[in-house]
Amino acid sequence: MSEQATPGAESERPSPVGPGPSGPTLSGSGRSDPARRRGTGPAPTRTTTPPETTTPAPARATPAPGNETPADATPSADDDAAAPAKARGDRDNTSTDTGNPRTDTAANEKHERPADQAPSGAERTAPGAATAPVPQAEPETNQPEDGRKESAPGARGAAEATGRWLLRLARRPYWERPRSSWLVRRWPDLTASLVATFFFWLSLTPSLVPRPWYYQGVIGGITAAIGYGLGALISWIYRLTLRRRVPGERFRARAWLTYLLLLPWAVALMLGQSADMQRELRQLQGMPPTLTWHSMMIALMSLTVLALLLVVARTIRLFTGLLTRLLNRFVPWPVAVALGLAMSTVIVVIGTRDVVWDRGILEVADRIAAAKDRSTDPGVMRPYSPLVSGSPDSLIHWDDLGNKGRTFAGTTLSSDEISEFTGEPALDPARVYVGRAAYDDYADGAELAVRELERVGAFDREVLAITGTTGTGWVNPTTVEALEFMNGGDTTVVTMQYSYLPSWASFMVDRNEAGIATRALVDAVYARWEQEPAEDRPTLLVFGESLAVSAIESAFDGLDDLLARTDGALLIGPPDFSPIHSELTEHRDAGSPIWRPVYDQGRHVRFAQFPDLDLPRPHGEPWEYPRVVYLQNASDPVVWWSPNLLFERPEWLNEPLGPDVTTAIDWFPFVTFWQTTVDMAVSYGSPAPHGHRYGSNPVDAWAAIAPPDGWTATDSERLGWLLEIRHPPRHGWAG
Repeated sequence: MSEQATPGAESERPSPVGPGPSGPTLSGSGRSDPARRRGTGPAPTRTTTPPETTTPAPARATPAPGNETPADATPSADDDAAAPAKARGDRDNTSTDTGNPRTDTAANEKHERPADQAPSGAERTAPGAATAPVPQAEPETNQPEDGRKESAPGARGAAEATGRWLLRLARRPYWERPRSSWLVRRWPDLTASLVATFFFWLSLTPSLVPRPWYYQGVIGGITAAIGYGLGALISWIYRLTLRRRVPGERFRARAWLTYLLLLPWAVALMLGQSADMQRELRQLQGMPPTLTWHSMMIALMSLTVLALLLVVARTIRLFTGLLTRLLNRFVPWPVAVALGLAMSTVIVVIGTRDVVWDRGILEVADRIAAAKDRSTDPGVMRPYSPLVSGSPDSLIHWDDLGNKGRTFAGTTLSSDEISEFTGEPALDPARVYVGRAAYDDYADGAELAVRELERVGAFDREVLAITGTTGTGWVNPTTVEALEFMNGGDTTVVTMQYSYLPSWASFMVDRNEAGIATRALVDAVYARWEQEPAEDRPTLLVFGESLAVSAIESAFDGLDDLLARTDGALLIGPPDFSPIHSELTEHRDAGSPIWRPVYDQGRHVRFAQFPDLDLPRPHGEPWEYPRVVYLQNASDPVVWWSPNLLFERPEWLNEPLGPDVTTAIDWFPFVTFWQTTVDMAVSYGSPAPHGHRYGSNPVDAWAAIAPPDGWTATDSERLGWLLEIRHPPRHGWAG
């Protein structure tokens, strides 16, 4: 129930500035108004009453302005209990708005006098003014003081609530330091979010080969995280250099609202365009245009990967901040910042390399690969031919061959299979494989290989071929069988395993080991081969695919050494870091594209994706022996992947593009690197000759390098069809 003040009683209150013309008056209230202390409350109200006779009140000490107590007011227990709470509320209201020192009008209205409270002395009278009767307080209503009606519930109310939420969000800028040291930022950076969205859009552009939706989700999340980091850096530099031009809170709120409203539509449009470009690329590489492209799953997976990477980044940032504050207790702040950054960098790098990579990823990969290497693939049986390693007569035990070695030896062709194709009597081919478990060092392994070659009579055969292996020890059976069919089985193929890790892990830890092991094998075999009479020596060939190309090339001191010590070489899908291949493409003839280079007018070396069309080029130029053939597809990511893709536009994107490369492809910093990295994982999904698939092209290559007597183009075509049947496409993603 509201209380009413008596005019006579009000007129008897003394004024802090002395008696006025109509008697002494008192201005003030029992407790100071926080809105008035901040200077944002309503101005004091002046009221005037008709002159009347008043009885002067007894003189007393004049209180400070704003802290007066009415003469007829007695402090109550409720007032005493409410004062500390009110003070705490004032402090809380002041501290919660750390982003903007100005006080919102709506916040001040919460501290105004309620309707059932008597007005303060300052509101009843001004200094020196006559007293006036205080009117009856109005009943409390929900109508705002400016006379506007309250919004009705519904769409308008929801919109206003959203607007108020955005204003509260924008009132404290997202870039200001949080109050708690355990918080990094309460809301994402708008500039960083915009750049992250832009990088996500770039990741949807096509690359060398079609990719499945789940790999697209991974690429989108990684590139979006990179874009977020770049955007955050740009925002930080802007705030550091142009602090006075920071946009206002309303601009930030409207920008966030616009971004959040447009983002779903923009992402849907991006994913739709990406699906169309993927279909076009599939048609270009001989694949059906049907595509399973889960747009919603791509967006969710990208968002999940982005969130995980941001959590990792912010955890590192939080750790650096805590470390800096700890060091600041002992050293000045600039020194603490420098030491904190240096120490956190060292800890993160060492922890990532030693714990996450070496003891985590690589150790798990090693255990899985070791278990696989001890197993035997279904259908592979131990050979009993004395011409094959792992047989009862072999110097190398079956169990020491490893998984890929047992497959290599256990699937050797028989003379009957070769005769069925050639229509003539054939020999059983010889195969020598030295598993990693069969030797201690590379010199011992090479020596063991030579003794095994002597045992099988390799130096008395027509062809002796040395091949390198991939990380797991794999050798392409199509390339081996093509050579054996063409020469009627009068061949020997020798290789030595240097690792059992998968190719990506072998590339990281065993890349140099591959060259060292293969060089030891080539040197040992070549030294023994030279001991034979020149007219009786077998044709000495070398070949390899993928990582094995780098291993084979590392065994020679350049192209001249390769031509001097061999009778020919077939190198399939050479990685970018292959030494001889890099030299040839760098010094190719002017006017030839990097994906189909011409070196020295094709005198000894030629490159092909479609051998029947590419090997005769350049037309009219002689092709001398010994011959070297590089099979490389313009769309093979293994050939074109390089760390330089992070910051440098590659030459293989210059005009003219390769025959199976889409015109929608382009280079973007960071993005193209991750696209090509993922392309390597799915490069077997395209049909040959696209991606990292070469099919039966080795048949035409061998026919050009070392053709047997009487071999024709028709024979090459027949053998190509046979090998396609014997070795169907390897399982890979096909959409």
